Amino acid sequence: MSTAPRSRAERRRDTEYRLTHDVDVWVATASPYGAPHLVPLSFDWDGEVLLAATPAKSPTGRNLAATGTVRLALGPTRDLAMIEGDVEVLALDALPPRAGDRFAARTGFDPRKLATPYHCFRITPRRVQAWREVDELAGRELMRDGHWLA
Repeated sequence: MSTAPRSRAERRRDTEYRLTHDVDVWVATASPYGAPHLVPLSFDWDGEVLLAATPAKSPTGRNLAATGTVRLALGPTRDLAMIEGDVEVLALDALPPRAGDRFAARTGFDPRKLATPYHCFRITPRRVQAWREVDELAGRELMRDGHWLA
């Protein structure tokens, strides 16, 4: 790892690489009453949105559906990408087959084949931050209001 802080463009490339190659992400939600919940979920990134799935009646599923917002943490604590996004809830039968097939192939998990009712959640990033150490805190914002800054 380089000791010099990365440029914003380098951080964006590193974040997009992680989105393309990682399979799991930490998902932080809160109930409408403010009760926090944190779980790891598998995801697929198509270059614009993340797709995740979880049981519809799980705390995460309920929170995502109720609030329509999420915060994701990708990577280890010393090479972190934080993503805040807007959530669209999709019933499994509303998921385009191609997207469902891609999700299953990438994650090794196909919620369409389970008896437990699942929902898919399409997450559109609106804010992305990335940093490794304190020397990268300045300039850590890579996306604001859904637009890349670099």
